[in-house]
Amino acid sequence: MGNMKIFIAGTRAISIFNETVENKLHRIYEKNFTVLVGDANGVDKTVQKFFSKLGYLNVTVYASNGKVRNNLGNWQVETISVPDNIRGFDFYAAKDKAMANNADYGFMIWNGESKGTLNNIINLLNDNKKALVYFSPKNSLTQIEDFTALENLLISCDNETQKLYKRLNRKSKPVSSVVQMSLFESDL
Repeated sequence: MGNMKIFIAGTRAISIFNETVENKLHRIYEKNFTVLVGDANGVDKTVQKFFSKLGYLNVTVYASNGKVRNNLGNWQVETISVPDNIRGFDFYAAKDKAMANNADYGFMIWNGESKGTLNNIINLLNDNKKALVYFSPKNSLTQIEDFTALENLLISCDNETQKLYKRLNRKSKPVSSVVQMSLFESDL
């Protein structure tokens, strides 16, 4: 299959990884997969620190309009153009969408609250790609292959996150009628 590209992302609220996450990152390193990572503080910067310490070269840092906040390994930068009128969440979501588009697979490190990480999972699913999600509240790894699997994970999240999912998923391209049916049933 050639060199698999792994989109690794997560919340800015996490900046220390436990053994579970580090073991997954080490497997990516051992398999010499290409890492696609953003430039934010939190998970992005911690992923960069991990691979930089290993001297790993197979990393591409994505930055909106080329304004790189973190590039700890002096890796290649993929500049994602964002119109000048786009700000805040949508400004950074543009580079995340590009990483989801360019990746074969996702590894998301999520606290059950981060809007950006949840949006990344939705983007991957909309591109018919899977994600491995490290869910920090339960210290668990969950393979997310479809929207049903994501909705099952969301059961562990608070109402705000569940409402956020419905808002984010409404903005993405239409999902299958099966998924829409399961969303409808969960509203009853």
